[in-house]
Amino acid sequence: MSTTPPEAATPAHLDPSELGTKQYWDNLYATELSNHDSNPADEGTVWFDDSDAENKMVAFLDDAGAELGLDRATTSALDLGCGNGSLLFALRDDGWAGRLVGVDYSERSVRLAVAVGEGRGADKADVEFTVWDVLRGDFAVIVDPPDAAGWDLVLDKGTFDAVSLSDERDARGRRICEGYGERVARLLRPGGKFLVTSCNWTEKELEAWFGRKNTLDGGDSGGARLRQVARIEYPSFSFGGVKGQTISTLCFEKVDA
Repeated sequence: MSTTPPEAATPAHLDPSELGTKQYWDNLYATELSNHDSNPADEGTVWFDDSDAENKMVAFLDDAGAELGLDRATTSALDLGCGNGSLLFALRDDGWAGRLVGVDYSERSVRLAVAVGEGRGADKADVEFTVWDVLRGDFAVIVDPPDAAGWDLVLDKGTFDAVSLSDERDARGRRICEGYGERVARLLRPGGKFLVTSCNWTEKELEAWFGRKNTLDGGDSGGARLRQVARIEYPSFSFGGVKGQTISTLCFEKVDA
């Protein structure tokens, strides 16, 4: 059964799953590290590869980046739950030359991403990876640079999905996914962009989680909010007269509340 969060504007919670536990991801990346050590060509899982989400996210940034105020030469990008670093390597391959940093709360994920980068060559090795927990980490450690306004671009390809499957509670007694948007807003500079891809939430639900003002009031957001400014379109299907997508990607902008 799903339960409804205290804020009526947000969707009903997903049932908890082992995919929402750190142990699951530590175990998965232990396996992927071992596979990579045995065969460097095996770089691990690229999430949502069946939907071509990674290429679509990069293409979206190519097409819309300048209009969104993102300069290919200077944009700083932070990837939350970086896994094997695939998305950041794709951006570097595509010519995004600013500071690219991936964070994950699994130390084994970070080790894998570093190893993959080193195997791909010098220009990929300059992509940075570090262990950091988006829900509990010290902001002073990860803002770009320390004590600055924040990141130009924050990326999420499936991390909010995993967070949404955790049954952990924060200090306010909420499911931890309820504070995710507040934390993302703190990471962004004013006007910074948040590009999030999900297979668990529809566009309407992502808008409800991140785009409504009251989801970011107080907490860690500093009074800012996230406003939807763009979307990525995927092949759709129709069932029972309802049209939908198997995956959703929305782009939000940090604005004053």
